[in-house]
This record gives sequence, C-alpha cells and structure tokens, in this order.
Amino acid sequence: MRLHRGSSKDVRGSSPAAESLPLSASPSLVPVDVEIVRPGRGRTVRVEVPVGTLVRAVVRSAGEAPEGCAVLIEGMSVPLDTPTERPTRLTVVPTFSGG
Repeated sequence: MRLHRGSSKDVRGSSPAAESLPLSASPSLVPVDVEIVRPGRGRTVRVEVPVGTLVRAVVRSAGEAPEGCAVLIEGMSVPLDTPTERPTRLTVVPTFSGG
C-alpha cells in the first residue's frame, strides 16, 4: 500500500510524546508590591501577576502610566520590559505631573 507524503498512517515514524500538563493548568502567580512614591500621598498596591509579566504591565495594573515613571527594584532602575519572575517590590517614581 502506498501512502502519500505526510499521511498520519505512515508506520515508519514514531508518534510525538504527549504533554504531561493537564488542560486546566493555570500559570503560577507571583505577588508584587508596587510602591508609588509621590510627595504627601504615596501609596502601596499589591498585585498578583503571572510569572513572566513585564514590569510595564505590573505598573499599569497598579494604576500608573508606565511610560511616565522610573521603576526601581532594590534601588536600581530597571527597564519596563523586565519580566517579573519572583515576588518582589517595585518602587515607582512618576517623572511628570499634569497641570
């Protein structure tokens, strides 16, 4: 019997390994404390985000515009496209104000 190329009935190749994750598996969440530093009215917000969420998205979920902020982790400035891999504390310093 001749089978056309790409047939699923070809016995020569082995079948691919099945994935071991259940379909209902949800991504791991990490808690992030977002401290917004403002003169006289600073605040801290705790958000839980999936592992790998970009700092930009974390800042936005805390109610701030990430493009108008400096973001620090342990006193060091970090790029907005840094992924969140573990529980952490972000210090957000707005760099402009409305008027």
